[in-house]
Amino acid sequence: MSRAVLSIGSNVGDSLGYLRSVVRALGVRLESSSGVYRTAPWGGVEQQPFLNAVLIASDDSLDGYGWLRFGQSCEQAAERTRDVRWGPRTLDVDVIAVYSPDLTRPTGEPPMVLQSDPELTLPHPRAFERAFVLAPWHEVAPDAQLPQGPVADLLAGLQASGAADQAAERLDQVAL
Repeated sequence: MSRAVLSIGSNVGDSLGYLRSVVRALGVRLESSSGVYRTAPWGGVEQQPFLNAVLIASDDSLDGYGWLRFGQSCEQAAERTRDVRWGPRTLDVDVIAVYSPDLTRPTGEPPMVLQSDPELTLPHPRAFERAFVLAPWHEVAPDAQLPQGPVADLLAGLQASGAADQAAERLDQVAL
């Protein structure tokens, strides 16, 4: 079995509907979901704020590439286009981390898959610098770790910076 941390986001069209489409596509594989966050766009492209969430899912048959294909199929169903890097999108599904019980770590750390490949790098190489990933991930897995440190500490550092592109507001009245 593998467990995946998926970051989902949208800022075009029915954003909440697009996020919910990923939850529906996961079905019984969904273990937990964060609340929905309104976040500032990241990457310097002028655009609307995003709705973001983090999902944790498991599936005996999927590895990192399987999770990547799952995310891509959700994006295709949402008619995502890739016109501008870090630009507006109907749906973005990023594989942030994958855990496999087949791995063992002498330090007792969770069995996180570490890989560097042009198609898929795990964990996601920029997750540690994005509040739109860290805030919802911390909500569903407060003890989560990245190679750069605990998600809680990384998030606190971003929030302390006060950078506008690191704003993440939880929308309490909205659920997936």
